[in-house]
Amino acid sequence: MGHSDTSLPRRNVVVIMSDEHDPRIMGCAGHAIAKTPHLDALAARGTRFTSAYAPSPICVPARAAFATGQRVHQTRHWDNAMPYVGTPRGWGHVLQREGIKVESIGKLHYRAEEDPAGFDKEHIPMHVVGGHGMVWASIRDPYISSPSDKRMLGERVGAGESPYTAYDREVTSRAQAWIRDAGTRDGESFVLYIGLVAPHFPLLAPQEFFNLYPLDNLPTPKLHPTDGYKRHPWVQAYADFMDNEKQFSSPTERLEAFAAYYGLCSFLDHNVGLITQALDDAGLTDETTIIYTSDHGDNLGTRGLWGKSTLYQESVSVPMILAGPGVEPRVCSTPVDLLDLFPTILQAAGVPPDQDMGDRPGQSLLELASGPNQPGRIVFSEYHAAGSNTAGFMVRKGRWKFHYYVRFRPELFDLESDPEELNDLASSPLHAGTVREMEAELRRICDPEAIDAMAKADQQAMIERLGGIKAAAGMGAGGATPVPKQHLEPPSTRELERS
Repeated sequence: MGHSDTSLPRRNVVVIMSDEHDPRIMGCAGHAIAKTPHLDALAARGTRFTSAYAPSPICVPARAAFATGQRVHQTRHWDNAMPYVGTPRGWGHVLQREGIKVESIGKLHYRAEEDPAGFDKEHIPMHVVGGHGMVWASIRDPYISSPSDKRMLGERVGAGESPYTAYDREVTSRAQAWIRDAGTRDGESFVLYIGLVAPHFPLLAPQEFFNLYPLDNLPTPKLHPTDGYKRHPWVQAYADFMDNEKQFSSPTERLEAFAAYYGLCSFLDHNVGLITQALDDAGLTDETTIIYTSDHGDNLGTRGLWGKSTLYQESVSVPMILAGPGVEPRVCSTPVDLLDLFPTILQAAGVPPDQDMGDRPGQSLLELASGPNQPGRIVFSEYHAAGSNTAGFMVRKGRWKFHYYVRFRPELFDLESDPEELNDLASSPLHAGTVREMEAELRRICDPEAIDAMAKADQQAMIERLGGIKAAAGMGAGGATPVPKQHLEPPSTRELERS
């Protein structure tokens, strides 16, 4: 008997995933100026995980790992030109097998709508450009620069509307309508994934949200190279690859970029509030588990860097809020990541996840939220994409955060005494034992040099398939993925009835 049987209690799941949201930029995380009342309210009635991470600090690999519950080097979706096509099997496929309605609205960043990615229907999906994504950025060691002369953060920054803000408004509107419709269906459980783009660049925030952040009251980013800070050489390569800091037209425009990012976080929060209100209005809140997260963070000027693609907290951390039936209000310091959502979504939907876990390392957040803090739980991230000539790996264990860069020296941070990662301890003789221990933990998960070689071999094979380096060098968007304009017409009544 399928889980959609009306004799069983209704168990719904709504997963909201934003893009590029540093989890510290929320009121509930103690940020000095961030205004996020709806996320704060969600966190207040649920569990907020304070040490949540992306499996890779870039969109496509992180999202493939989220879909499948497997690490990037297991799925071999290395970069933004290797999108998810439906294999390996994901949590959506398990829900389909069990007869549970599962649909998506908004950004997925998989390959194409036609692929069997685990949704009964994808509404206005955003996928990679041309079904192939940023192929030019797969050329590594040495990497090449973007084929576009456009600034990554957007031709204009500050107050205003962009195709992304229009898209998020439409995604939110579709989600509200979908939830209203779901509320009229007696007893039919569902899992709904909602993909919002904010606060991802272009850094243009709607005026009312931009106005929340006066330019004379913005935090100053730490560790700027003009203050004498020397970047790690692996990180310097990324800075050289995408030097956004030098492309501001004036100090004022740079301040407007910060205000726009904060404004986009508040715009995102506003949309989350509309979605949670729709659940309330439909009478679904008491039977719906809500998960809020993001695919990765954003450096936001720290170390003179913008965008993601580093292993520092700003870039590799994600928000993780879990609320719903049986979830106690608390703040949980157990380290978690997007891979934990595979068993979480299944368990929340009433499907015992154990038989489908296989070699997946995740653990249900419902269990972690109800148990004691496990500060020693190991979390892992890896990067094989744009602006890197060699792989970078991150291991978090207890107070320690370790970065291993193939061909470069490592970094070690004590997040207990140094949460801002101001002091790299890797070269300190006092911490040599910790460096050895953390590298051993990394090698228990994978052989970093072998994985680096595998990623490059896969990327080279793809480039050759597409006609070689010359052809590949011009393939893909230079910055932000364009919105799916052909899908933004209003849905017909028939489509809403079908869904």
